Amino acid sequence: MQKFKSVEELVNRLKPDRPVYCIRKNSILSASNFFQKNFPGKILYAVKTNPHPEVIKTLIQTGINQFDVASIEEIKIIKKFSKSAKCSYMHTVKSRESINEAYFKYGVKTFSLDTKDELIKIIESTNNAKDLELFVRVAVSNEHAEIDLSKKFGAVTSEALGLLRLVKQYSHKIGLSFHVGSQCMHPISYSKGINEIGNIIKKTKIIPNYINIGGGFPTIYPDLIPQSLRSYMSEIKKSLGNLNIENLPQIICEPGRALVAESGSTIVRVNLRKKQKLYINEGTYGTLFDAGTPNIVFPSKLIKDNSSKIISKKMTAFDFYGPTCDSMDYMKGPFLLPNNIRENDYIELGQLGSYGLTFRTQFNGYYSDEIYEVEDNPIMSMYDKNSDKATLVA
Repeated sequence: MQKFKSVEELVNRLKPDRPVYCIRKNSILSASNFFQKNFPGKILYAVKTNPHPEVIKTLIQTGINQFDVASIEEIKIIKKFSKSAKCSYMHTVKSRESINEAYFKYGVKTFSLDTKDELIKIIESTNNAKDLELFVRVAVSNEHAEIDLSKKFGAVTSEALGLLRLVKQYSHKIGLSFHVGSQCMHPISYSKGINEIGNIIKKTKIIPNYINIGGGFPTIYPDLIPQSLRSYMSEIKKSLGNLNIENLPQIICEPGRALVAESGSTIVRVNLRKKQKLYINEGTYGTLFDAGTPNIVFPSKLIKDNSSKIISKKMTAFDFYGPTCDSMDYMKGPFLLPNNIRENDYIELGQLGSYGLTFRTQFNGYYSDEIYEVEDNPIMSMYDKNSDKATLVA
């Protein structure tokens, strides 16, 4: 992968006429290092967030060797880079064929479920295996999340009680899990989730081998500025202590966005300006999906080129339109950029390390797979570079 010191160097050397995606390995190192130093348990990276080979390889180099997978294809990606990596199939609804292949071909023994029917599928598809690690996923409030996952996944507490008792009969090791929703904006959600797990433990008198507090850890956007991740870690540790369990189960989490969001950005070029509307060469059918449907406002900056153009200090709020013929290829923003931006100017959009690559399509024939590494800092960051320096595992 070709490497550049900065996005400015990349633009001035290549002058790309198609969107360019940038990977910052140093950002992955900083985030991974922070979680491994501050989270009171094991880290499972949520592969769906960004399965790019360079991202996976970098995470493995930092010492993360457990992965939350949701499909056979994601298992294949991980096993390509580490035969010893532990894959946990945390999607609660799987086909029998996928369960069978995961267990017998790839050695996956850890599965999540939220219904009795799914439990039966797992038992039958693994030929009544005796070495399974089964997680009962509990539905919890997603009130502080930007993207609610509770409507699709999780058993309500009244159902989880009986399900946990049943799972215990068929599992070598058992786990309880929950997910507070994507981009969770308040750490109290984790306290509520852990408290719900505590209630289930008290009522069933079953202490699980694992408690999985899921993902949802936030990153920073111009209009979504969460508390520090240290506050989240403090809240989680305090809540686990309040469970008053003599031998605390192993704690795990499934971060995705918080680990890789800062590592990715997209460089786009302006095709046309209509007052406060910018028509750019990338959009919601490409890496900018999240800027459309959930209307996430990505940090933006005009990339200075080698021309003599003076960049205005006056900032203006712009809407974006993508290159396709579909009117839904629209990003409301607002994206703050210099007032004198014009055709052929380049813009960097940050925080696209999460889901930017995975949501791309080839609609209308617009698709770019130009990916490079850059070494400069992301536009915005949650991590204190001084206290959490990145290190590689030899």
